[in-house]
Amino acid sequence: MIRAIVFDFDGLILDTETPLFASWAAIYRDVGLDVSAEDWSALLGTAADPPAAYEILEQHLGHAIDRSALRARRARQEAELLSRELPLPGVREILAEAKRQSLRLAVASSSERTWVQGHLRRFDLLGFFDVLCCSDDVQRTKPFPDLYDNALRRLGVRSAEAIALEDSPHGVEAAKRAGLFCVAVPNEVTRHGDLARADLVVASLLDCTLDDLIRAAESRRSSFV
Repeated sequence: MIRAIVFDFDGLILDTETPLFASWAAIYRDVGLDVSAEDWSALLGTAADPPAAYEILEQHLGHAIDRSALRARRARQEAELLSRELPLPGVREILAEAKRQSLRLAVASSSERTWVQGHLRRFDLLGFFDVLCCSDDVQRTKPFPDLYDNALRRLGVRSAEAIALEDSPHGVEAAKRAGLFCVAVPNEVTRHGDLARADLVVASLLDCTLDDLIRAAESRRSSFV
């Protein structure tokens, strides 16, 4: 029986990844560098501010950059774009239905706790979650399974009793390595990535009900018994 749902945050609950990509794309354009959505998608899921994004720029320029100054300038543009975003379609509905069914809920995010908590509180979503597992809580973030392992332990459930909701290849990999049934819900950026490891891919959480996801997870599990 499914007892818990574990949500990714960035790109799954709130589309922070499109503003992130847009802010970096503007910086890259200024120096004549073009990074495709496919290449960018491969960076996502490991951190809110991927170190590889700076490495791409430094490789193109041929020298080190002042990362702190660039981070501050880029973050201002990202924050402006992010202020226009709302929780992604279907998120509130899935959360509300999960609570009605008395399921345990967690976030497993490669971002810092202050980032995740701040946005969840802003949209009055924080109270839905029993556990927040963030980059502060583990040695290794996605694609390693540590975030999911930690979340399951704190929820008090086994991997076979939980469903992971993810949007990126790194996130899907982390969930599968932790043994969860994983549903991928890609956004405009991560839909360019390889989500073949996911057990199920849906365009939006509005395209399915929680009962649909539970039936799919339990059907997949029973097929391996």
